[in-house]
Amino acid sequence: MKLINNLAVYCHGKSSHPAILFVHGFPLTAAMWSEQIAALQDKYYCITYDLRGLGESTVGDGQYTVEQMVDDALMILDAEGIEKAVICGLSMGGYITLRALERNPERFSGAILCDTKAEADTNAGKINRAAGIKKVNSSGPEHYVRDFLPTTVYQPSIERLGGKYTTLLNDCLKNGAIGIKGCLLAMAARTDTTRALPHIQVPVLLVCGEHDSFSSPAIMQEMAGLLPQSTCIIIPEAGHLAPFEQPELANSAIRDFLPLCK
Repeated sequence: MKLINNLAVYCHGKSSHPAILFVHGFPLTAAMWSEQIAALQDKYYCITYDLRGLGESTVGDGQYTVEQMVDDALMILDAEGIEKAVICGLSMGGYITLRALERNPERFSGAILCDTKAEADTNAGKINRAAGIKKVNSSGPEHYVRDFLPTTVYQPSIERLGGKYTTLLNDCLKNGAIGIKGCLLAMAARTDTTRALPHIQVPVLLVCGEHDSFSSPAIMQEMAGLLPQSTCIIIPEAGHLAPFEQPELANSAIRDFLPLCK
């Protein structure tokens, strides 16, 4: 682990190999990508990091924005001397990925969008984020995480994954109130990137869990239709954390996709 701009960054593989920057979801940490790192680090320089406020990264004042998080991602690439990378984001990481592609397309040779969407929060979505902040304030971050995390996975996955799911939960339970609330604020305030989709001129792989209730297959297939160079893969027996719930299937799709990114 190294610190870059007070962010905990983890690098795997040879820096001479093509780079992939992984951006995790909420309220997770970089550890969610362990299966992808194990599968790809022999041929790719895999970089994961904890988003600000989560994992081992700085918490700060909790006044986070997606714009700031895009700055963080680019700063990591700069610090590693990487001109272009494939960027892979899940859920909140996907929001960051989409805004990075819109803002700085020259920095990316391809993108992998996992269980995410381009639309900004609706009013109902913003109210739900506010309710989450209220819950953290009233009951504490651990209570919030214990209630929220099970909603992100296909319920049979919890029993099937066993200790792997428990480890994921325990990682999330370490996140503090300021970081969790800051991420909720950032997601509620994010911009809508739908209009940018037809202008993304790099190959994009979309990976979606069959039972994702947050960014459904229909939503992600609609996104794929707006992207000039896209492939959409629906992962069976998975919810909103498809690469974590069904890593072998997700990794197979990613391996097939990466040679397209040049």
